[in-house]
Amino acid sequence: MGLSIKRFALAGLATAGLLNSGAMAASQCKPAPAKEAFQVQGLKSELMVTALTCNAQDKYNAFVAKFRSFLSAEENTLDNYFRKTYGRRAKTQHDDYITQLANVQSAEGLKSGTIFCLQRTSMFDEVAALETAEDLSNYAEAKNIVQPISYEICEAPTSSSSSSSKHHRVRKHSTRARKA
Repeated sequence: MGLSIKRFALAGLATAGLLNSGAMAASQCKPAPAKEAFQVQGLKSELMVTALTCNAQDKYNAFVAKFRSFLSAEENTLDNYFRKTYGRRAKTQHDDYITQLANVQSAEGLKSGTIFCLQRTSMFDEVAALETAEDLSNYAEAKNIVQPISYEICEAPTSSSSSSSKHHRVRKHSTRARKA
């Protein structure tokens, strides 16, 4: 294993909070600044998958029309996040995220079988009852929507002779149980 590969592996362990020397605590990870935007995008995608699967496009269109400006602002937040995190690869990474999000949510639908539409179409009534962007954001967070990945910002552990550095970490998520 070459020296640069070893350094990369050690940096990955430090980023994941798996390296711990003596009294040093594991690194602290916190949600990305775009956490709300990811949650709202997840909800929007789930509603789109539900609309297409359950023939509820009119309800989806009403949702988008009602929250158009907020959804657009959150999309801009995601664009900025991907641009800052991935630079020239931002568009590709963002597109990949959207595709993976729809795929994981469609797979959840397939697992649910014929009960999927019964379980999910009530979400349209729930979001129709929401009045503000803050209501929608809180709803998206409470629904615990399945995401294909989790974006976190982690600080590597520091020692007395080194300074702290921030790393972006992409972590695969296992499918989480949904809240009703």
